Amino acid sequence: MTKRLRGVNLGGWFSQIDAIQGNNPDHFSGEEAHLESFLGLEDFRRISAWGFDHVRLPVDYFNVFDAEELSPRARRLEQLDRAIAELNQAGLDVMFDLHKCPGHDFHAGGHGPQRFFVDTATRERAKRVWAVLAERYGENPRVLLEILNEPVAEDSADWDRVKTEMAKHIRRYAPRSTLVVGTNRWSHPAEFPKLTPLEDDNVLYNFHFYSSLLFTHQHAPWLSGDVFQVSRPYPGNYTIPPNTVDRHPLDPGPWDKQRMEKELEDVFAFRERFGVPVICNEFGVFVGGADRASQLRWMEDFLALLEAHRVGFSYWNYKNLDFGLISVDEPRFLDHPQYQNPERLDSELVAVLRSH
Repeated sequence: MTKRLRGVNLGGWFSQIDAIQGNNPDHFSGEEAHLESFLGLEDFRRISAWGFDHVRLPVDYFNVFDAEELSPRARRLEQLDRAIAELNQAGLDVMFDLHKCPGHDFHAGGHGPQRFFVDTATRERAKRVWAVLAERYGENPRVLLEILNEPVAEDSADWDRVKTEMAKHIRRYAPRSTLVVGTNRWSHPAEFPKLTPLEDDNVLYNFHFYSSLLFTHQHAPWLSGDVFQVSRPYPGNYTIPPNTVDRHPLDPGPWDKQRMEKELEDVFAFRERFGVPVICNEFGVFVGGADRASQLRWMEDFLALLEAHRVGFSYWNYKNLDFGLISVDEPRFLDHPQYQNPERLDSELVAVLRSH
């Protein structure tokens, strides 16, 4: 794969519906209505018109399978079928991301160990989910299959082993699909030295970039640590108390474009050593945290580095979830200047993304 992919995430549609509801419970119309109305062909055509070539489509397994029995929910799978067909119709490839699977929740990984990595029975449940999904979408050449979103194994060696096990399983049902494999610890770039490539020549390796989390997630309401309650500019020097304990990679110290490039060295080294493609398929800055000028400077620096090094991207997120290019029915951003237009569209940030 030599093409440099450029796209956006469609989080909050088949994934993290609870977060959409939680951000504005009074206006939430229920899961079924949400799935039918949150996004549609008009959105997909707009994304394509912006010049993007793909979307990353996060899917929480329990939104399309019974959470206990793991039996497929026929209507939900039909809705998913239609979504993928319409995305392809609009000219977009689909990176199908299993965002949460049995035994693994990237958010819960911030609070404790995840059974998926150490319990065989739990992984067998995840394999049942993938058997259905891979067989259903494996014949579509415009669908890429991402094994797991943001792995959070206590030992990176466990994820390295498990990713191979899961890939072999998926290959039974989708022998020709491009697989997408990320690094451990929320797909952190520094984890690449601990990842071994699959013995498979049709794999795209991904990482996420929210560094430093002290900047990108400042004042994020879902993170409780005191270190996130500090206002920080970019560029800047981010300090934390010496006794700080947090499961997330905080990456303190001076941050500017040069530091960003240094943090990406493990990504470039992995790509060059093994001759494989890489992509950053999540990145962004919490809308309610950093000052606007700092947010745009961070975005410009990071996107310029990706472009210079020929690394593709998928921005998080197209609509809502506190990072949206579009913000609708999110009360805490109601008065944010970038959304003061009929479409509630951050056209300035869209322009930055399109320029790279």
